[in-house]
Amino acid sequence: MAGPLAPPVRQQVGRARGSEQLSKPKELREVERCLMLDADGRRIPFKALYGEQKAIVLFVRNFLCYTCKEYVEDLAKVPKEFLQEANVRLIVIGQSSYHHIKPFCSLTGYAHEMYVDPQKEIYKKLGMKRGEGSNGPVRSLHVKSNTLLGSIRSMWRAMASPAFDFQGDPAQQGGALILGPGNEVHFLHLDKNRLDHVPINTVLQLAGVKTVNFTNKPQIIDI
Repeated sequence: MAGPLAPPVRQQVGRARGSEQLSKPKELREVERCLMLDADGRRIPFKALYGEQKAIVLFVRNFLCYTCKEYVEDLAKVPKEFLQEANVRLIVIGQSSYHHIKPFCSLTGYAHEMYVDPQKEIYKKLGMKRGEGSNGPVRSLHVKSNTLLGSIRSMWRAMASPAFDFQGDPAQQGGALILGPGNEVHFLHLDKNRLDHVPINTVLQLAGVKTVNFTNKPQIIDI
């Protein structure tokens, strides 16, 4: 169910909840030529994601992490027509081998753009954190599993995958950016821990995209 359309953000967000400062365009120049891989192993420069169009770029933890899986499952619920109406791209970047992109998309139902940064070059240059920070939210709208059950499921998927592959650095945290077109930086958030990802409707709203009802509860419409 769509929510109200928010006006697009015209300048960088300051230090709102969890947001960070990114001195532009210096940091973007450092990462714009970094190469990512698509699902077929083709190399794509980071700048290609936002050079011509505004983009929501979400860096996630390893693909076996249950919080990452459940977050991306909710990203899959964002209708493509909402993005098309706002002329915004929705992109997920992981840090596994590119071979894991198609299976992960199939597992989560995610049909938007996804790439990987196996060497974590972009993660490092943007200052994304490793380890679990102590501060940050303890709950997330997008994570349904508790820590014990989620961790067991993640471990089982790791054991069932070839060569006990964790599909990325288990200690690496992600982040969220709204970029473009060009070197415009509208928003940056660096996750402090596995539950500190930005709510999806927050980044949609900041990018001028209609929001989505993730609660699975019927909305009451006044007539």
